Amino acid sequence: MNPLIAALVLFAALLHAAWNAMLRGGSNRLWSMTVISIGLGGTSLLALPFLPSPAAASWPYLIASGLIHIGYNLSLVRQYRTGDLGEAYPIARGASPLLIMLGAAAFAGEELTGFSLIAIMLISLGIIGMAFHGQRMKRENLTAALTTGVFIALYSVIDGMGVRMAGDPFAYIAWMSSFFLLMPVYFVAMRGGGALVAPLKAWAVALTGGVVALVAYGIVIYAMQHSPMGIVSALRETSVVFATLLGWFFLGEPLSWRRLAACLVITTGTAGLGFSRETGRNTVSRTSPYAASALIVSREKAKVFRAF
Repeated sequence: MNPLIAALVLFAALLHAAWNAMLRGGSNRLWSMTVISIGLGGTSLLALPFLPSPAAASWPYLIASGLIHIGYNLSLVRQYRTGDLGEAYPIARGASPLLIMLGAAAFAGEELTGFSLIAIMLISLGIIGMAFHGQRMKRENLTAALTTGVFIALYSVIDGMGVRMAGDPFAYIAWMSSFFLLMPVYFVAMRGGGALVAPLKAWAVALTGGVVALVAYGIVIYAMQHSPMGIVSALRETSVVFATLLGWFFLGEPLSWRRLAACLVITTGTAGLGFSRETGRNTVSRTSPYAASALIVSREKAKVFRAF
């Protein structure tokens, strides 16, 4: 995998864990998610006049992803109502790389080497292992976390395919992210506009979280244009290591030896991906009439990118 792309995805993982810690640390998580969405969607909206329109072939993907992200946001809020960051977050993030790998193989025709498959499985198992620390997880928490994992897999595969057809990845990211502005519509419909009133400091923190979230996932979408979705998602999900440390340091959540051992397993898998050779890196949907042209464009861009 291109070292620069790998470094960017790991940086995105840190950013992703940071905004999830902001959400988990808030007392009103639906409010926090709504204002985070305003920051994310609003920033995207401001960028649209400076970006070209995505190719027509990518619009069904970005619309589907934008709507699925709303479901993901609501699932994430539900997940954090009862589960702590170090318990719920790993289950959701650990399940998604395997689901994304299967989805990318089925719908985008991606193929990975056996070495990469083993590395992805190590990361997923290590991530899921971080959630178990000698206590039985409540069924409600497990169900909510797995549901969130399914949402992650859905939007990741859709975005991985869509961005390869978009022509401009930044235009795709901005248009898709603008759908986050549906979150305040949902919030006002459920609780009324007055419920958005909060101290200026709280608004500043949540809006900053939205910008951080946009940068984090924007990097991931960009990376999926050049590398297999399964590999990118597995690297992104190393954010659980950062989330566990942030939860321990800032939120007072426990850090057991089991979680530290799981971190070692995740690190081993991450190192394995770094040394793996990719196959099917630039494969796009086999069913799309734009597949051939998108594949050629993607390969040429990847050559230019690797030259740097």
